[in-house]
Amino acid sequence: MFISKKHLSRRTMLRGLGTAVALPLLDAMVPAGTALAQTAATPKTRFGGIYIPHGATMDMWTPTTTGRNFEFSPILKPLEQFRSSINVISNTVHNQVGPWEGEDFGGAENHNRAAAVFLTGAHPVKGDLAVVGESIDQVAAQYVGQDTPLPSIELSIEPAGLNCGNNFTCAYRNTLSWKTPTLPLPMENNPQLVFENLFGDGTTDAQRRERRNQASSLLDSLGNEVSSLSKSLSAADRSILSDYLEEVREIERRVHLVDEKLSVDIDLPDAPVGIPRGFENHLNLMFDLQLLAFKTEITRISTLLLARENSNTSYPGSGVREGFHNASHHSNERANKDQYARINTYHVGLLAGFLEKMANTPDGDGNLLENSMIIYGSSLSDGNEHNYDPLPVVVAGNAGGKLEGGRHLMFAEQTPMANLLLALLHKMDVPVDSIGDSTEPLAL
Repeated sequence: MFISKKHLSRRTMLRGLGTAVALPLLDAMVPAGTALAQTAATPKTRFGGIYIPHGATMDMWTPTTTGRNFEFSPILKPLEQFRSSINVISNTVHNQVGPWEGEDFGGAENHNRAAAVFLTGAHPVKGDLAVVGESIDQVAAQYVGQDTPLPSIELSIEPAGLNCGNNFTCAYRNTLSWKTPTLPLPMENNPQLVFENLFGDGTTDAQRRERRNQASSLLDSLGNEVSSLSKSLSAADRSILSDYLEEVREIERRVHLVDEKLSVDIDLPDAPVGIPRGFENHLNLMFDLQLLAFKTEITRISTLLLARENSNTSYPGSGVREGFHNASHHSNERANKDQYARINTYHVGLLAGFLEKMANTPDGDGNLLENSMIIYGSSLSDGNEHNYDPLPVVVAGNAGGKLEGGRHLMFAEQTPMANLLLALLHKMDVPVDSIGDSTEPLAL
C-alpha cells in the first residue's frame, strides 16, 4: 500500500500578524500507520501520592467482597461513581514503620516513621541525620519528569512541624518525598507560592508571561558577558563558572518549557492570595492546582500530605468535633470507631471531588483520570494500635490504559506494600528492579 500522508508536529501553530494560535489534535498529527496510543493523543501517565495519617476504621474501609463486582465499603462509597478507575488494595504491610530488631521504641513512635515509609518502603533511621530511602515519586521523576518544566511538586495542607521527639528528625513527618535517602524535599502548603512555582510570579497571566519573557531574555544576554569574563579567570574559577552556567542553562530550558506547555489556548486563573480559611477550601484549592499542573504538563508528578502524623486538626465538615488524632484512638469501642469512620469517609469524599474534576478534564483521546495514577492511603492501619498491617490503600486512575480498574485486590497476608510501589513504577515504564523492602512487583 502506498502511503503519502504527511506528519505535522503536535506543537504546530498558525502564525501571523504577531500572534500564534495553537491547533487542536488533527489527524495529520498522527503519522500514517501509527496507532493513536503511540502519539500525542495519549500523554504520559501522571502520578500522584496522597497520604492520610492515623490509618482508618478498617472494618468499614475494607470491602467484604473481592474481584470485579465487589461492593464498595461505607468509607469508600464516595468513590463508587469512578468504579472503572478504582482499585482497592488489601493485605499490604509496611513493616519498616515498626522498630528494627533490637530497637526499644515502637507503638506510638510509629507515627514518627509512618509518612516517610509511605512512598519509600524503607526504614527511617533514628538520629539527627535523616536517612530513609528514595521515594517512588522521585524515582519516576527521573524518567517522566525531565521533559517538563518541573520534575515534581510537593504539597501539604499543614505547615511543617518542629515537635517530633525521641531523637527522630522532623523531616520524617514533614514530607513524603525523598530525592535521595538523605535528601527530603520540602512540601509547600501555601497555594499562592505553589501557583507561582508552577506558572511564574505575577498576579495575572499577562504579567506572568512578561516576566518569563524577561527571564528568558536575561539568560540569553549572558552569553557575551561570559565570553569576555572567562578570559580573565583562572582555571579553577572557569570551572566554577562553567558549573554555574550549567545551572543557568537548566533554568533557561525550563523557562522555555513553561511557555511551550502553556499554549495560548490555556486560560489560567489569577494567582490565589495566601492560604484560604477552612480545611475544605484549602484542600480543594490544592487539588485544583494539582489538576492545572497535570493538565498543562508543567509537571506529571505530585505528592500531597493531607495532614501530619499526630495532627489533631478537627474537620467540622465531617460532623465530628473531636480532633483527628484523638478520634483515631477509639479504644475499640464501636461508637468511637464509627465516629472515626466518618472522618475517613469525609476525606475520601473530598478525594472523590478531585477525581471528578480529573474525569471531566479531556486529555488526549481520554480524560485526565484515565491517564493518571493516584495512590491514596496510609502507612498505619488501626490508629488506636499504631499497627501497620493491613494498610488502607486505594489506587485511582488507569495509567493511560495500562491499569485495569473496578477491582478489589486481596493479596496474601504480609504482602510488602513496597511490592505495590514497584508495580506502580512499572506501570509508568520506570525500569527499576526494587524499591525499599520490595520482593517482587504485585500483579496489577
